[in-house]
Amino acid sequence: MTLSDEEIAEIRGQLYELQVEHRDLDLVIEHLTANPPPDQLLIRRLKKRKLQLKDRITLLERLLVPDIPA
Repeated sequence: MTLSDEEIAEIRGQLYELQVEHRDLDLVIEHLTANPPPDQLLIRRLKKRKLQLKDRITLLERLLVPDIPA
């Protein structure tokens, strides 16, 4: 599957937004953990969202890497 330049630009834009959100969640989780008492439920939810973002980031990155025939 070959992507158009427009599709590649759109994927890169989505990828950037997800990476920023992932990094922001990391900072929020770190802050919540460092300042007692931590809200364990909130931290768990944020970590789950962070994992979902990581999965989506990985998928988008794979779309941008062309298949190499074996």
